[in-house]
Amino acid sequence: MGVPIYPHMIQRHILKRSFGRLRLMRLPRFEIITKIRRSVVYRILRPRAPRHPVKFTGPAVVVGSAPVSTIPAGFSQHFHIVTVNGSQSVLDSWDVDSPDATFMQFNQVEGQTTNALHVRKVLNGKRTGLLYVVRWPKSLALLQKGLAAFNYTYDDVKVISRFKRMAMYEAVMGGLNVEIDDNMKFSNGITGVFYAILSGAKAIIITGINPDSSGHVYNDANLKRLHAGTDKQILQALIDRGYPLFTADVEVASASGLPLWTEDTFKEFTERSSDAVSS
Repeated sequence: MGVPIYPHMIQRHILKRSFGRLRLMRLPRFEIITKIRRSVVYRILRPRAPRHPVKFTGPAVVVGSAPVSTIPAGFSQHFHIVTVNGSQSVLDSWDVDSPDATFMQFNQVEGQTTNALHVRKVLNGKRTGLLYVVRWPKSLALLQKGLAAFNYTYDDVKVISRFKRMAMYEAVMGGLNVEIDDNMKFSNGITGVFYAILSGAKAIIITGINPDSSGHVYNDANLKRLHAGTDKQILQALIDRGYPLFTADVEVASASGLPLWTEDTFKEFTERSSDAVSS
C-alpha cells in the first residue's frame, strides 16, 4: 500500500516547484513574499507606462543633479528637456524658463534631509511643464499644498506609483523589475531616460547623470549617489540594444562608454531628421 497523499502535501510540492528558483537566490522570506506580491499586483493592474502628452520630435535632454552638467551642442528651443529633482537649477544659464517634464522624488516635497531642503530652496519660485512626483504616499490635495509651500508651479502634476515605474522599465528593458533592494533600484535620472525613450525621442542626451560621482549641483554636502551600480548596468544595456543614447559630459563618456554628443553628432542628427521629413 502506497503512502497516502494529503492536500497539504500537494500544496507543499507545488510551492517547492514554484519557488525553487527564488530559494536559490537566498532571499529572506519577507523579500520573497514582497517579490511575489508586487509581481501579482502589477500583472493585475497592468499600469500604462507614462509618456509625454505630445510626442518628442527633437532631441531630448535628461538633466540630472550630478555636480557637473553641460549644455548639449546645438542646443535650441527644439530640444525637449526632462529634469530630475533640483537639477532644474542649471537651466538658468541655458536661458530656459521651464523644462517639458520633471521627475521629483516624494521626499523632496516635505522631507527634512539636507538634500530635500536644498531641492526646495533651488526650486522656489520656478515652474515646469508636467510634474511627476514619484511614489507620493498622500492625497493629491496635500501634494499640491506641499508644492505651493515653496512656490513651485506646473502645468499639470501626476503621481508615479512604483507600479508605473515598473511599467516604464518593462516597456524599455523587456523584463520585470520589482525593486526588492538597492541592487535592483534605479534612479530618477534613469526614469527620465525611460520617459524620453517612451515619448519618442530620436536622440536622448544625458547630462548631470554620472553614476561614478558624488554630490549634487545644488549643494556642497557631497552626498553619496544611490543606485549607481544599477544605473550603470541599465545605461550599458541601453547602449548594447542600440538606443540613441548620448552624454554631453566628457567625463561620463570616458567612464561609461556612452557616445559623446558633439557638434558633429548634432549635424548628423539634423541631416538625418531632414532626410526623414523630405522622404
